[in-house]
Amino acid sequence: MSQSTRTTSQEPRVGIGAFILNKEGKVLLGKRKGSHGAGTWALAGGHLEFGETFENCAEREVLEETGLTIGNVRFLTATNNVMLDENKHYVTIFVGGDIYGDIVEPKLMEPEKCEAWEWVAWEEIVALAKDAMAGKKESAEKKKLFSPLVNLVEQRPEFRPALN
Repeated sequence: MSQSTRTTSQEPRVGIGAFILNKEGKVLLGKRKGSHGAGTWALAGGHLEFGETFENCAEREVLEETGLTIGNVRFLTATNNVMLDENKHYVTIFVGGDIYGDIVEPKLMEPEKCEAWEWVAWEEIVALAKDAMAGKKESAEKKKLFSPLVNLVEQRPEFRPALN
């Protein structure tokens, strides 16, 4: 495709997804609403702003969305996410961070963007992603994952979100 026929919505954007684990080793997921991927479960995170580091973006987004302060943020991996149905293309940078401070449970800081926060075992996330990759329909009691998480399991099958 030539540069002149591309539209702005087709330019790749950079998203940050933050793996936050609790003491049991479960991953924090939020149920998205009000944006692309509404109704799916995703990590805390968002768009990388101009001049911002991956780490600063994760710290800012996690605080804005959950009220949690994280530190010791580090790069884990990245995925390429082409969402043809939504005419979007993201490179998602996955980072990990440790919870700092007295608040260790997430709050719904942006209820217009997130319906709920839950701690989910990594094995459950992998199983949900594999079901999605196999084209299985989600049952009412199963979570539907945001496509970058499905792509993470597909593109990086050896990945585990251990932070230590």
